[in-house]
Amino acid sequence: MGEIYSHSRLETFERCPRRFFYRYRLQLPAESESVEAFVGKQVHEVLERLYRVAQEGKVPRLPQVLARFRQLFDDTYDAERIRIVRVEEPLSAYRELGEHCLSNYYHDHYPFDADETLGIEERVVFDVGETAAGPVQLQGFVDRVARARDGALEIHDYKTGARVPSQRAIDEDRQLALYQLGIAKRFAESQPFRLVWHFVRKGIIRTSTRTREQLETVRRETLSRVERIERERDWAPKVTPLCRWCEYRDGCSASPVRRTDVPSYDDRPRVQAAAMAATAPPRTAGPQPAADQLALPLGPAPALG
Repeated sequence: MGEIYSHSRLETFERCPRRFFYRYRLQLPAESESVEAFVGKQVHEVLERLYRVAQEGKVPRLPQVLARFRQLFDDTYDAERIRIVRVEEPLSAYRELGEHCLSNYYHDHYPFDADETLGIEERVVFDVGETAAGPVQLQGFVDRVARARDGALEIHDYKTGARVPSQRAIDEDRQLALYQLGIAKRFAESQPFRLVWHFVRKGIIRTSTRTREQLETVRRETLSRVERIERERDWAPKVTPLCRWCEYRDGCSASPVRRTDVPSYDDRPRVQAAAMAATAPPRTAGPQPAADQLALPLGPAPALG
């Protein structure tokens, strides 16, 4: 089976080919995780559980939701692995940030009955075309799929970062457009779609729609990006301020904050051998998993709390 791509893989390559190489070609385990990413995961987990419970008509009170977040935060936080780049910020500030995001979302959407939830954290796999190496598949995990009261199918995504992009950037976003490409195959061509971003830190919602022509452009550009990745041989690093948040910063030879008391990845024999094998990774066009499927209906909802 060939490699399955995703928006996150494409974005990783665009931001730093070396990071892509470490993560997806050498499959090096991440040495750490940023506290911002950690908080985002916990917020997503709580919102997922919240909607699963709400589907059963059992909407929890906000104190229950926040208590669940604090429990998840405390149970999964690992001081040895979670990295706080902004050292002037105490850990408590990040716990409070997660609570703030959830409170914003809860107040804006309670009692969570404005639309019909069709899917939560759904894996979507779909074909985007072929390269010289064979068929290309993409996958994505959609935070929530819902049918709005006006009949539009909405693809929802939660963002916990501080930055809220401009409407122009939203209208050019690739991630949710790719999700639409995958999900739309299950519906009639006339089915209207709406893409919805929830910037929960600031309580801001952005929406966008795509024409068929725009979706086709996204598909072609995505396939072109995959072809570029498959031709890559140098995996040159891009040194930017984001290096401080990279999970490979301690061992990357190009990292401006690399630890000098440990060998760089480039100096480790096992990595050198793997790098030689991964320089031209083969892709085969064998049997593929069922594509274009949204796992509906959902299974039983776990308890919140």
